[in-house]
Amino acid sequence: MPAANPILIPELRVMIAEGDAQGLREVAEELHPATVAEFSEGLDPPEIWQLLASVPVERQAEIFPYYPMSRQVELFASADRHRLGELLEAMAADNRDDLLRELDPVFVEEILPLVAKAERHDIRMLLSCPDGSAGALMTTEYASLPADITAGEAITRLRSQAPDSESIYYIYVLDGERHLVGFVSLRDLILARPTSLVSDLMETDVIRVRVDEPSEQVVHKLARFDFLAIPVVDDENRLVGIVTHDDVLDAVRQEATDDAQRIAAIAPLGQSYLEAAVLSMTWKRGVWLTILFATAMLTALVLSQSPLEHGWLIAFIPLVIATGGNSGNQSATLVITALSTGDCKLTDWRKILRREAVLGLLLGTLLAVPGYLLAIVYAPSAAAAVVIPITIMAVVMMGTLVGSVLPLLFRSVGLDPALMSNPFVSAIVDIVGIVIYTTIAVAVLD
Repeated sequence: MPAANPILIPELRVMIAEGDAQGLREVAEELHPATVAEFSEGLDPPEIWQLLASVPVERQAEIFPYYPMSRQVELFASADRHRLGELLEAMAADNRDDLLRELDPVFVEEILPLVAKAERHDIRMLLSCPDGSAGALMTTEYASLPADITAGEAITRLRSQAPDSESIYYIYVLDGERHLVGFVSLRDLILARPTSLVSDLMETDVIRVRVDEPSEQVVHKLARFDFLAIPVVDDENRLVGIVTHDDVLDAVRQEATDDAQRIAAIAPLGQSYLEAAVLSMTWKRGVWLTILFATAMLTALVLSQSPLEHGWLIAFIPLVIATGGNSGNQSATLVITALSTGDCKLTDWRKILRREAVLGLLLGTLLAVPGYLLAIVYAPSAAAAVVIPITIMAVVMMGTLVGSVLPLLFRSVGLDPALMSNPFVSAIVDIVGIVIYTTIAVAVLD
């Protein structure tokens, strides 16, 4: 969501102050819902509610999800209770679920009685699904048919279901106990003879996900099979909802943001940068900075015990350590990304290590040449300068191997490789790199 657009704010405030319901209605109905939310976000909560009140609740439900989540929470907290029930009923099930998960549970229990019983059942069912699962992504607004009706009857039924369905591109075929037995596309129904049975048109090999399946697997299946939606079933193969491609895009974007923050040694903020509390950000960044600071202290301890007697070698310590750390972080990032996207699995560890060993050798050779040319400038002799290229090759190979092993190791024990790997790569390369450097220097020069 872009920052609040100030262009219409003065005009909107004038219309609100003058009670110009017609003008407010034109703004809220003629613009795209996302544009309405963007233009009105700078208003105070009572002013936003006055704008929304100028249009039917169905239109309100289209506009409301486009406000940032923190703004939605603020608006609900400031609203008269009587209007919340109708708005919740009109909202799409997945948008409603996202909002209710952000509200205080006590507040949720206070407003749920305002919602119709059928909607309340759906709300409680969705809220019972754990965060990060298929159930937390799904919507209960889908189209379904029995198998024993004709294509003509099916299209007639879909006309009544369509207004309450988020997607009707796929229609799911259920038996009498709501078990998922197949699916048929709207295209196939339209092109079929009106007398054709749905059971003859449907596909029985249905790709599905379980309600408790991790959201990452839902993303992978949707991407792999290029679906617009995927059905979600319970333990008994009863259809409980669908996950649509737009909900997955939101999940992918959030997951990518979280992974980027983890790779930078920051616990995921869970909200936008500008909305995150300063104290919360201090804690999430400070924990890993403290860990890295402690490992830097170990590096300093190793340096203090270093047997180096040649002053020119000191100047190359940052270059050697940074080169090893950078190569290790590259490897870690590539392996983490491959694990996240399913490009590789833990069982591929031999292939990964062989590949990174070869890459470490090639990269080390590539960097050793300019390293040697630079060392000749400072070293007392060409023979002494070989310390630098040998060390660079050694630390780059060590960095690439450490960077590829740690994500696999952390994933195998159930830890998050994105959060854990890069900080530990830096720590290990710093400490071991100094040991390698001093060892090679002593061996060559003494």
